[in-house]
Formats: sequence, C-alpha cells, structure tokens
Amino acid sequence: MEKTWVSGKQQGEAGGTEGGRSPTGVPPAAAAATGGGSRTNTGNGQPIADPAVPEKPVRRRFTAEYKLRVLGEADRCTQPGQLGVLLRREGLYSSHLNTWRQQRETGALAGLTPKRRGRKPQPSGPLIAENEGLRRENQRLAAKLHQAETIIEVQKKLSEALGIPLPPESNGSKP
Repeated sequence: MEKTWVSGKQQGEAGGTEGGRSPTGVPPAAAAATGGGSRTNTGNGQPIADPAVPEKPVRRRFTAEYKLRVLGEADRCTQPGQLGVLLRREGLYSSHLNTWRQQRETGALAGLTPKRRGRKPQPSGPLIAENEGLRRENQRLAAKLHQAETIIEVQKKLSEALGIPLPPESNGSKP
C-alpha cells in the first residue's frame, strides 16, 4: 500500500482510516490486530484494568536506619546543590529532612520510628474501671477489718483486767 506524506509527516496508509495514528507510530488497525493495546476486552465487553497501576496508592514507609543514613548524608552536604542532588536521588522532599531532624532531636531512634495512624487505644476500658473500683473497695474493707480486730483485742485485754469471763471463741459458726 502507498503511504501519504503531509507537511513532512507520514499520515497513515492510503485507503485506511483517515488521520488516526497511535503515539507509538503503529496504526490503530495494526495495534488492535497484534494486541498492542494497553487494555483488552474480557469477553463481556468490559476492559481489564492495567495491572501496573495499583487501585490505591501505597504510602511510603521509611525505616529508622534509612532516615539516619539520609540525615547523615544531608549533614555532610557542604557545597551548594549537593543537598538538592541527594533529595532528587532519593526521591525525597526537604520537609522530610525537617521532620526527621525534629524527630532525631526529640528521641533518637524512638522518635524516628513511624507512628501508628488512626485512633489510639483507650487505656480506660470498662474492665479497667471495674478493676480499679474493686481495688478501692478491697482497701476500704481491709482498713475496716484492721480496725475491728484492734477493737476486739482491746476488749479481750479489758475483760482480762476486770476478770470478766468471755465465751469460748468460735470459728464464725454459732453452736
């Protein structure tokens, strides 16, 4: 087939579809025939999504060792432009360095570990509150028991001093 040239550019095959070319230089009819398209039909008419692009972007996570290594390299940058080269090479922003420096100042490696996102766990759950209430009640009853035992000891000593006979002790059960 014969190709036509328009102002120095190849327009397409003569007799084919007029004007349409794919960005790769392969005519649309050839791309569809060879399967060169980025999306194909499944059979029910819906295209399959490109697997190279995730549906949800993944947040980058940096380890403490990586942060310390990059901060060390950034601190050693003395010439103009060296810091920019470092940031471009690592794919970072200057705000990363600012945040990591603050974290390093506040608590070395502990400040550099990533913080969990979302709601923080509540330390005062219903079981903890109940446990604290029972602990306070136990302390109150223990103090009351100590007071009652002291009173009984005083009564025993007083009855011995006055010569009043006491009934024999029982283990909590009445005869």
